[in-house]
Amino acid sequence: MATVKEVIGDVEKDIISLDMGKTVADAVSMLVENEVGALVVIDADGKPVGMFTERDVLKCWTRKGDRHFNEIKVSEVMTTNLIIGESDDDLCYVTTIMIKNRIRHLPILEKNKLVAMLSIRDVVKAQVTDLRAENHYLKDYISDKYPG
Repeated sequence: MATVKEVIGDVEKDIISLDMGKTVADAVSMLVENEVGALVVIDADGKPVGMFTERDVLKCWTRKGDRHFNEIKVSEVMTTNLIIGESDDDLCYVTTIMIKNRIRHLPILEKNKLVAMLSIRDVVKAQVTDLRAENHYLKDYISDKYPG
């Protein structure tokens, strides 16, 4: 099975992050503007301290009382139990972590630096690709077309 690094590639991608002092309105605007489902929330030093996801928007909406999104700080409603993966993690392991914790986005670290955001879509796409290749080789083997 592939590793996370094989799925995300060698190129460091821009990770969309938001300062923990920003408002929920700012975060929702960033989600929409960047067409993503999750943001990494960072402190003043740029260190990841949480995640803000579409789920957090819904939770905030139902629990906000009389406050508007532009009055609520992201730090009040973000997910603080930050679950991360590492670039050399096995994809099966990462899939298990994501399913077990019911998360769809996983920040990826390499040498203690945030390098990517892995989505469940990335994981499924990689696994489907592997299964198609395996299926192809098994069909060739069964039909005696296998070169080995």
